[in-house]
Amino acid sequence: MKVWAVANQKGGVGKTTTAVTLGGLLARGGHSTLLVDMDPHGSLTSYFGQDPESNVKNLYTLFQRRGMIETRELVSRTAFNRLWLLPASTALATLDRQSGAQDGMGLVLARALAQVSPLFDYVLLDCPPVLGVLMVNALAACDHLLIPVQTEFLALKGLERMLSTLGMITRARKAPLAYTIVPTLFDRRTRAAHESLRALRERYPALCWSGEIPVDTQLREASYRNVPLPLYLPDARACVAYGALLDMLLCTYDMTIQRKAG
Repeated sequence: MKVWAVANQKGGVGKTTTAVTLGGLLARGGHSTLLVDMDPHGSLTSYFGQDPESNVKNLYTLFQRRGMIETRELVSRTAFNRLWLLPASTALATLDRQSGAQDGMGLVLARALAQVSPLFDYVLLDCPPVLGVLMVNALAACDHLLIPVQTEFLALKGLERMLSTLGMITRARKAPLAYTIVPTLFDRRTRAAHESLRALRERYPALCWSGEIPVDTQLREASYRNVPLPLYLPDARACVAYGALLDMLLCTYDMTIQRKAG
């Protein structure tokens, strides 16, 4: 089972869209995929027609019980084959205040996912835009981090904060965490978008994906219909771009496995 986290300490950069679309692509490709909503706002949960205000079984329950619950009891089917959801609760917003400095709180998610490892090929974690116990859990549990960055200059500042956090978490993990910067919301009609994209690739040439996710109104249409874009309009521009991103990630994974085997 591979675990990918989607995180950035800036909102509105396409984190949930990235998690949903990659999840839809993986499910369409025959992979059993679990989406985990770690954001108290519950955008991913709402995307699939569930209410983060009223869900009885959710991610908050997992932390409340400190992992002393079967993870599969909290996972629900979506309306789509091979696509599952561990929903959020708005109560997640209280987690940092409640947990304080309790030992072991940073590994709750990693231990929970280990329970369901035989059931899923991929897990995608949709993270909140703030550093706290939820993001720490996500970065501790994942194999690869995706950092969506909107192609505008203010978003580049948010990326610097995220990379600083990543450095701190890496030191705590005592092992490097592979990550990919994903340019999103690229509007090829504007000079600002082109300049921001160029700056992103010049500053992080080895870490920035060579493609970009375009602005696409079909993403909004798919969200309105509560359907992942690959299962609604697979030929949409954004879907094709996310498909290229997924191909790169899977190729990178295969190369890593080959190096370890060698």
